[in-house]
Amino acid sequence: MSILKTLKLTAATRNVTLTPELVLRGKLIGFLNEQKALAEAEIGGTPFSATKRVKRTNEAGEKVRVDAPRHVRKGWFMDAAGKMFFQIRYGSKPLELAKGMNAVEVENLAALPTVIASIIQAVQAGELDAQAKAASADRKVQRKAKQTGA
Repeated sequence: MSILKTLKLTAATRNVTLTPELVLRGKLIGFLNEQKALAEAEIGGTPFSATKRVKRTNEAGEKVRVDAPRHVRKGWFMDAAGKMFFQIRYGSKPLELAKGMNAVEVENLAALPTVIASIIQAVQAGELDAQAKAASADRKVQRKAKQTGA
């Protein structure tokens, strides 16, 4: 008896297509999850380290992929009056959450993870799709201008 005949075979197609909105949501959610982990590490007093996959040459002279540490910029800051704010950044610029508003005021560092969790829910619901799309288009224009030397 054939081993394949013991398995349940079927004709299946993968039906997952990522729209540009879903890609942007994924990027924003990745950034927010990283910021949440960074805030929780700072609250707990533990070090936070993020990594990225890079190619390095090993002792034998072969190129191999390894995890290398990378710097993570905090998304929150305090102003001169002592108020804490959290910004969602797309590239190097803060994302405008509402007309003229680019930050969320936070009571203290302990409240930051819950604020970030709320923002993640808003991103998943698609509430920031228009702002993310505009920021992405703006970044593409800037990159193109930089490449052409303008």
